[in-house]
Amino acid sequence: MIFEEVRSGGCMSYMVGCPETCSGVLVDPELSQIDRYLALSAKTGVRLQYLIDTHTHADHFSATRELGRRLGVPTVMHRASPAPYVDVRVDDGETIIAGRLRLRVVSTPGHTNDAISLVLPDRVLTGDTLLRLGTGRTDLPTGDPEALYESLFEKLLRLDDALLVYPGHNYKGTAVTTIAQEKAENPRLRQHEQAAFVAQMQALRIDLPDHLTEALRTNRTGGKTVAQLLDEAARRIAFMSMDEVRERITAADPELVVLDIRERDAYESGHIPRARHIPRGQLELRVDKELPDPTARILLYCEFGKISTLATAMLRTLGYTRAVALDGGVRAWREAGYPLERTATA
Repeated sequence: MIFEEVRSGGCMSYMVGCPETCSGVLVDPELSQIDRYLALSAKTGVRLQYLIDTHTHADHFSATRELGRRLGVPTVMHRASPAPYVDVRVDDGETIIAGRLRLRVVSTPGHTNDAISLVLPDRVLTGDTLLRLGTGRTDLPTGDPEALYESLFEKLLRLDDALLVYPGHNYKGTAVTTIAQEKAENPRLRQHEQAAFVAQMQALRIDLPDHLTEALRTNRTGGKTVAQLLDEAARRIAFMSMDEVRERITAADPELVVLDIRERDAYESGHIPRARHIPRGQLELRVDKELPDPTARILLYCEFGKISTLATAMLRTLGYTRAVALDGGVRAWREAGYPLERTATA
């Protein structure tokens, strides 16, 4: 069996392949790691047949939809998943086949109501249900400590003791464990009675994941992340460095129109010399009147460089094909000691 791990922070993804047929699956892919997965697929010779999410993630952005679009590969999730882009919905006791691989689905709700684990001959991919020497949390949307107890004690811990445990998270780099080790050493599993286990889970106080709302929104709906929008916009435009802009301003380049798209008070408190001002929220409504020449070379900037990237892509869509964005925002410009102007009202 071909088995590759990809770590992104504490999040774990797994590529499992059949060496005889070169067919395989990718489990719990993370959006920022797409290039790594594609490179790993090429390196190992594994042709992906399925993309599998073990549950609706709340702490990172799933790559299944984007990879599925690029590769023409179906996404697999539990039938309770709310994601509209799921192609194959599975339930307890069913099997996913890729070449000679057989991955048995075990429904393991508790961390979420759509959680599954995947059993292979020598290992089990447990998602966020059973972690190495830990368990998934139950305080996020659709979490249920009673269901987690059943999933752990009535399902996963009844599997073969020799099975290796490969969870969806490994924050501390814990060495691989087995089902037998988890039974003996996992501190969360010392409470064998359901009521005591539930009380233990309810007493946990764990910080909420970063980007919780955005992750749930995108993973539940198939919508785009802010980072995706920024990446897509950046691929459609060109940028100009701060040094280049400073040189052109110093030389009073008559072709360059510098446009500050921050709010009025930010513009007045300090802007790049010669910059004109149109707030981002009014740009589409005012651009034709204030910048009637679509062939003008327009440089947009904002505080951090993100809003101006999106706005520049929008201007190019409107026909301003020479619109460019400042590489970095005015904050970086200010920190570099480059000149700023203030308006009289400030």
